[in-house]
Amino acid sequence: MRKLPAFILLVSVSPAFAGGGEKFLSLRNTEFVVLVGFLLFVGILLYFRIPSLVGGLLDKRAESIRAELDEAKALREEAQTLLASFERKQVEVRDQAARIVEHARTEAAEAAEKAREDLKASIARRLAAAEEQIASAEAAALREVRDSAIQVAVDAAREVIAAKMSAAERNRLVDEAIETVEKRLH
Repeated sequence: MRKLPAFILLVSVSPAFAGGGEKFLSLRNTEFVVLVGFLLFVGILLYFRIPSLVGGLLDKRAESIRAELDEAKALREEAQTLLASFERKQVEVRDQAARIVEHARTEAAEAAEKAREDLKASIARRLAAAEEQIASAEAAALREVRDSAIQVAVDAAREVIAAKMSAAERNRLVDEAIETVEKRLH
C-alpha cells in the first residue's frame, strides 16, 4: 500500500498536467489513456499477485544458486583436500623411492664387497691347491729320482757283486738273507 501514494505522486507530476489545452480526464488525451492502461495493467498484476510469484521464483532461483555455490565450495574444498592428499602421497612415494634406491646401492656395495672377499678366498684356495699339487709333484719327482737312483745303484751293485762273487759266497748271502727275513717275520 505504501507504493500506491508514491505512484499517485509520480502521476501527479507528469507532463500531462503541465499542458494547458485539453482536459486531463478526457479520453482524447493520450496521456490519460496511457495512464489508465498502465493502472489497469498494474492492477491486474497486483490482483493475480504476479509480483509475489515473480519474487517467489526469484527467491527459488536465488536459493538454487546459493545451493549450487555451497556445493561448489564443498567440491572445491574436497578437491583441495584430495590435492593435498595426493601431494603428500607423492612426497611419500618420492621419499620411499629414494630410500629404495639408497638401500639398493647399499646392498650392491655389500654384494660387491662380499664378491671381492669370496674371490680372494677362492684365489687363496686355488693357490693353496696349486702349491699342494706342485709340492706333491716335486715329492713324486724326488721319489721317482730316488727310486731310479736306487734301482741303478742296485743294478750296478748286482753286476759288480755278480762279477766278483763266487758261487759259495752267493749261497752264504742267500742263507743270511733268509735268516734275516725269518727273524723279522717272527
